[in-house]
Amino acid sequence: MRIPVVDQNHQPLMPTTPARARKWIESGKAIKRWSDSGQFYVQLTGEPSGRATQDIVIGIDPGKLYSGIGVQSAKFTLYTAHLILPFKTVRERMDARRLMRRARRGRRINRKAAFPARAHRQKRFDNRRQSKLAPSIRANRQLELRIVSELCKIYPVMEIRYEYVRAEVDLTSGRRKAKSGKGFSPVMVGQSWMLEQLANFAPVVKVEGYLTASTRKHLGLTKNKSQKSKAEFNTHAVDGVSIAATHFVEYRQDHKKGEDGAHWIGTIAITSAQLFVIRRPPYSRRQLHLMVPAKDGIRRKYGGTTTRHGFRKGDLVSSPKGIGYVSGDTEKQISVSEASWKRLGQIASSKIKLIRRSNGLVVAY
Repeated sequence: MRIPVVDQNHQPLMPTTPARARKWIESGKAIKRWSDSGQFYVQLTGEPSGRATQDIVIGIDPGKLYSGIGVQSAKFTLYTAHLILPFKTVRERMDARRLMRRARRGRRINRKAAFPARAHRQKRFDNRRQSKLAPSIRANRQLELRIVSELCKIYPVMEIRYEYVRAEVDLTSGRRKAKSGKGFSPVMVGQSWMLEQLANFAPVVKVEGYLTASTRKHLGLTKNKSQKSKAEFNTHAVDGVSIAATHFVEYRQDHKKGEDGAHWIGTIAITSAQLFVIRRPPYSRRQLHLMVPAKDGIRRKYGGTTTRHGFRKGDLVSSPKGIGYVSGDTEKQISVSEASWKRLGQIASSKIKLIRRSNGLVVAY
């Protein structure tokens, strides 16, 4: 286990041991910090003794519903994360928004008027002429980018490795690769855009899926393919570590006169690291109104992050029932929930103490 270190100007340095970090804090040479990604780190109060760095690589295993991220050096696994992506939530909310919009148009149109005089929606033809990403796909990739940006603030990252998904779309082409039966994958959407965004943080290398699997097998790691929703290292974070490990180990073929062979070159050590389960706070964004009107046709407001007590939804707070996140409010009480968004209870606002304002992430350890 290693603790990230940054200097006085928040420039990342090489991680240190927990014992040394404790000594620095006790002697006043460093102060405690926590990143938005959940990682504890220390900030030096004086000039560091050296700024030499070793290779630290981020590996990203993108997915449709879940993603895995690993930060690896030659000797230590520094960080692992299991991301719960907002794909389904965004899809459902886009459908609800479309339904509400159509209902408003239906109420607005005067069907007693002649057809040309009705306030119909103007013809916009193709709404995606600018090659924009679908909202659900963009939300997935933006959550991954958010975690990468937080990691680059506390680790001296020299390279980012991203698994590039290739799938044979034309299964009737008769080509040899097409016989595998691998069709289109939603993960393929926006890959080029994602690589462009990652290049703003560090040099990016594409890693094929077969290379991830062979490296994982060489390292002796196992992958849980039957329970992908399970928030554990062996579901998705293991691939993030394996992708990062391809920077340090390589399967190389030899072609010599009279003989052909292949072997693994390079060394790496996979160590235990804390797993962070990260998701977006599942509160609803501000809507114009409820879908179903109340008595007298009045529709109250719905969604939003504000409360009546000075707190915001997603704020990390301390309560008599434990530490949790603000998830809602009543006239005199505040709802506090766990990281899984299971409610701890509704507690009087006077008994709630703010720990940290909402940063748009919910982190479980």
